[in-house]
Amino acid sequence: MRDLSRASGMSLAGLYYYFESKERLLFLIQKHTFSTIVQRLKKRLESTTDAEDRIRILILNHLEYFLDNQQAMKVLTHEDDALKNGFGSEIAAIKREYYRLCVALLEDLKKARGLQVSTRTAVMSLFGMMNWIYTWHNPRVDADAEHLAREMGDVFLRGVITGGKGRGDAR
Repeated sequence: MRDLSRASGMSLAGLYYYFESKERLLFLIQKHTFSTIVQRLKKRLESTTDAEDRIRILILNHLEYFLDNQQAMKVLTHEDDALKNGFGSEIAAIKREYYRLCVALLEDLKKARGLQVSTRTAVMSLFGMMNWIYTWHNPRVDADAEHLAREMGDVFLRGVITGGKGRGDAR
């Protein structure tokens, strides 16, 4: 809180007036972040029923938010399990909702394409690919969120759709 006070120019007493603890502040940051990502995704998904397009919307939504809020994402990634006293359970519920949305999108794709792939493995792989972008993305040399989402979507969907078929092929 002292570092935040110095960085923001607000007195330590002023910070504690608005946030009774650093845990409360972290909770509010996480709640805003995850709620925003989920709400934006739900709204964007209304634009199409195509299963593949909906996966691509998920990826774009996620990457846009992460790249626009890289500092917050660093905090959230490294302080993921720091919340106690009921704060953590509320954040966990929002994360579960997001996970369930992603699972449903992949299940829809599997059904539409007759795919045989582990939903959990595929969804966790997708999150792994998207969540760590803040560690390597450099806006001076790397593409923007839209371009990256298109490329990550291609990598993910081609892997899911082929389900590992064609290993050893020169394709």
